[in-house]
Amino acid sequence: MVAARVTVNGQETPISPAAPHTTVLDFLRERGLTGTKEGCAEGECGACSVLVARPGVKKPTDWVAVNACLVPVAALDGQEVVTSEGLATVGEPGSAPTLHPVQKEMAARGGSQCGYCTPGFVCSMAAEYYRPDRCAHAGSEDGASHEGASHDGADAEHGPNGFDLHALSGNLCRCTGYRPIRDAAFAVGTPADEDPLARRREQAPPAPVATEYAQDDRAFVRRSTLAETLHLLRERPDAVVVAGSTDWGVEVNIRSRRADCVVAVDQLPELRELRVESDVVEIGAALTLTEIERRLDGAVPLLAEVFPQFASRLIRNGATLGGNLGTGSPIGDSPPALLALEASLVLADADGEREVPLAEYFTGYRQSVRRPGELIRAVRLPLPLSPVVAFHKIAKRRFDDISSVAVAFALDVENGVVRKARIGLGGVAATPIRALATEAALEGRPWSAETVQAAASTLRAEGTPMNDHRASAEYRSAMLGQSLLKLYAQTTEAVPS
Repeated sequence: MVAARVTVNGQETPISPAAPHTTVLDFLRERGLTGTKEGCAEGECGACSVLVARPGVKKPTDWVAVNACLVPVAALDGQEVVTSEGLATVGEPGSAPTLHPVQKEMAARGGSQCGYCTPGFVCSMAAEYYRPDRCAHAGSEDGASHEGASHDGADAEHGPNGFDLHALSGNLCRCTGYRPIRDAAFAVGTPADEDPLARRREQAPPAPVATEYAQDDRAFVRRSTLAETLHLLRERPDAVVVAGSTDWGVEVNIRSRRADCVVAVDQLPELRELRVESDVVEIGAALTLTEIERRLDGAVPLLAEVFPQFASRLIRNGATLGGNLGTGSPIGDSPPALLALEASLVLADADGEREVPLAEYFTGYRQSVRRPGELIRAVRLPLPLSPVVAFHKIAKRRFDDISSVAVAFALDVENGVVRKARIGLGGVAATPIRALATEAALEGRPWSAETVQAAASTLRAEGTPMNDHRASAEYRSAMLGQSLLKLYAQTTEAVPS
């Protein structure tokens, strides 16, 4: 087994002697790359953002921003990382480096004050700068926005240069404020032909490598195939399975949890397939939410509503459906939508595979029918999809927050009658649940104010909501009923007064 190594700013660096749980953040800072900061240690602030070369959607390689505070450095064995220091171009010894276009715009437009969050903003902004399908709107000069320029062709969250502000949804700033940072984002142009990171996108990404990195009787392991991984899990049923580490990384940082064996599945080819057939959409459990979003490109409208509200772009760049379902959290954002879509899970172990309806998967708080040694290989969505869909997330913040309540709807309404209703709920029980009584109250009845009012009363009584610091039980129940009323209002044409 080749010694574990990671390429940082073009220089190959051994991971040893870092412990297997050492994060990319700590690994970089111990090597003097102190632009990467720790703010929250749980993926909410983005001060630790770095760029990683990943398989691309539109080009062979994408530069993807991730939270360095969550990812164990062993997970990047054989991979390429660029930090804020690596974005600038270093000249002759003793000369000042040439700022990257993103860094230059941040400086010119006053996008930094105390500077603590700035390197993370710069890396997240650089990932969007290099997004291959980012393109300027008509009428903008090289995609740049200038003082006093109109934002014609754009909206509040997209600049005339095609910059999507959701790229910065996981980065927080409490000194500068966001207007100058937004101005810098909307001012960047397109990468020059000679830009080395732009040219890097045209080459294949680093190939996955098998990893067996151990220190002090603890190990981080990545096998090359699903079969090898499943046999390892049979031997080590105590192992912690990780993909993006967006959940396990928090446990390591905040609760000081350690595992004797961590098994990575994020690069297994069998878990990274996405296929759309005449009767099913199958989504690999190790595809990141960003990859799913961009590869589906709106083909599953309900998921398209979920993605922008699921944490932040930084988290979505690492998080997977397999991980979100594997944790069994009752407040995960994907289960309500997948329940409404009548999803099933393909579970695999060393003996073979089985398919389980998601509605039968959860058995209790963070518990499921998944057996020791069993992995979620894929999520299957039956086709055709219901045409009336909505995802309502009630939270204290609009983005980058945990749900108090999440409600997903998928309805078939034909000739004014509800032929089929599927409603998934999160945050109102020990597990994500289907609103079965409400579905029955809708099906076969007119899609009318009278039907909806009655069904909303039924929906308020679904689940067993509790009081906690996010919301009271009464508020959660009220939001359930209100959510159905909102859906009806959204799908019914306003009657002129």
